[in-house]
Amino acid sequence: MPTRKIPRATAKRLPVYYRYLNVLLNANKRRVSSTELSEAVQVDSATIRRDFSYFGELGKRGYGYDVEKLLNFFKGILKQDKLTSVALVGVGSLGSALMNYNFHQSTNLRISAAFDPKESLANTVKSGIPVYPVEDMKKQIREQQIDAVILTVPGSESQAVTDQLVEAGVHGILNFTPVRLSVPKDVQVQNIDLTNELQTLIYFIESNKVTATEDK
Repeated sequence: MPTRKIPRATAKRLPVYYRYLNVLLNANKRRVSSTELSEAVQVDSATIRRDFSYFGELGKRGYGYDVEKLLNFFKGILKQDKLTSVALVGVGSLGSALMNYNFHQSTNLRISAAFDPKESLANTVKSGIPVYPVEDMKKQIREQQIDAVILTVPGSESQAVTDQLVEAGVHGILNFTPVRLSVPKDVQVQNIDLTNELQTLIYFIESNKVTATEDK
């Protein structure tokens, strides 16, 4: 297990490595080099070796990495060796899409409970997931021992809902709202701004077009 704090950028790359190692194992690949990993996941080999170094000696010089052993190691690091339940707050269009997807066939994560203020949704089952009224949110999160929540409520409600989640003992929030949440230091927030990501993508597309034209 790691003995020092892992940089956020490294932590974000670990699931990428894990998914590709699964592909290799399914293809009966026994070992892989950092160069092969680099070509597959589009991360330079020096960065991969540095990422892995945070966890000690995971490979051997001249041999590379044992695929199964490395996969099992990251399975433990990423808590993929057990089913992890998360909750979703906000059963709108995006929330419904996430519930329907529910991480099928990709990880050991599962949305086990959803919450929404609409009376028509209270105490129903949607995509196989029970939907509770928000009045039951703190009680259910505590009883189900849920540590992480996906937040897809309107921005105007996001901080108030977050305060309730913190009171319930949640330690991680995947925030799909445009609001930057205020939380205690022991609560992690991952912001997912789809508009920003799309605008950034379009910027790079246009920049590449300009570069290609200038190179002609």
